[in-house]
Amino acid sequence: MTATPRFTVDDSARDPQADIWFAEPAAFTPLPLDLLLVPPGSPAADELRTAFAPFLEAAPDEVTRQRFVAQVAEGQRLLAALREIGTVHCSIGLHRDDIGDADSDSDSEGGQLLFSFLTLSWRDTAVASRAATAARAVASAEGRTHIEYLELPCGPATFSEAVRTPSADSGLPVQALLQVHAYLPHPDCKRLVVLTLTTTAVARREQYRAILRQIAETVSFDNPLAPAEEEPG
Repeated sequence: MTATPRFTVDDSARDPQADIWFAEPAAFTPLPLDLLLVPPGSPAADELRTAFAPFLEAAPDEVTRQRFVAQVAEGQRLLAALREIGTVHCSIGLHRDDIGDADSDSDSEGGQLLFSFLTLSWRDTAVASRAATAARAVASAEGRTHIEYLELPCGPATFSEAVRTPSADSGLPVQALLQVHAYLPHPDCKRLVVLTLTTTAVARREQYRAILRQIAETVSFDNPLAPAEEEPG
């Protein structure tokens, strides 16, 4: 017998301005973009400083505190760059590698920890049928592999993946990154959603491919909570 899946409904799901709904698997933690990218000098900026105060106070010395501040500032810079290109949601994934192999470093509990980064972004597109938009999204991309076209509950979608290495001047570690993409055209035929799952665990591409597909299958452009919320009581 298969257990009924359980979901925790985020407050954002009830936002009257929302135009997309989706679910994330366990082990993903959303980043509060609005809080992390507040304007300097605003009341929200004071709240952010208050939230970070315990971490700064726990630092063993001034060098460690300054390093923490610099890392937070760099993270804000990267998130701001993502926001500029239409990213509206980011999450950090943390999973234990329970596959492992004889040559990998693993601990007694079943493997090393694997990190990933999930983003959801909007892109404007030329007016076309949803199937054409989904196909066009991967047709123009270079270096993409494992291209698939699927019909999901929310409509047509295409998937692809690529392995990239950040440039030396990007400020990021020069390490190979696996990026798995899902392109889901909106019913208005004028834009599409791009889901991207990025990880350094390139050897686990099959597992991360499955995770992104699982997320994409939950996407809805119609409020799935509306019928329940309209019922009396």
